[in-house]
Parts: sequence; structure tokens; C-alpha cells
Amino acid sequence: MQDLPDYKSVKQFSECHPAFPIGGLRSAIFWKGDELEAAGAIARLGRRVLINEPVFLRFVQDGGLRNIRGAA
Repeated sequence: MQDLPDYKSVKQFSECHPAFPIGGLRSAIFWKGDELEAAGAIARLGRRVLINEPVFLRFVQDGGLRNIRGAA
């Protein structure tokens, strides 16, 4: 059986991981949302964004948010 994603809202994720403030998460989702979605790190349900905790943390650890605004 496939592992089920562990989704949290932006607020819940920030509360569990204080190193990621809500504003920083929202900025990352705005600028890197398509990449995060392609990696399976987030899911969008209308306006709501859910974060797949283990995949998001792996994305960050692999350097996916090194340059959030695409600056060189």
C-alpha cells in the first residue's frame, strides 16, 4: 500500500515547525508554488494550500527553496 500524504495547513505546519514562519511559507508558495506542486510538496484545493510535511521538508533539504525569488 502506498504511503498516504501527511497534509497540514500553512498555519498548522508553521506551528509544528517554528523555523518556518507563516509569511515565509506563503512567500515560498507564491514564488515556487508550481515547483512545490510538481514535487508533491503542496496540494491546492481552491484557495486553500495544504503542505505534505515529509515531502516539503525533503524539498527544502534538497535545496529547492535556496533561491525563492529566482535571483541568481
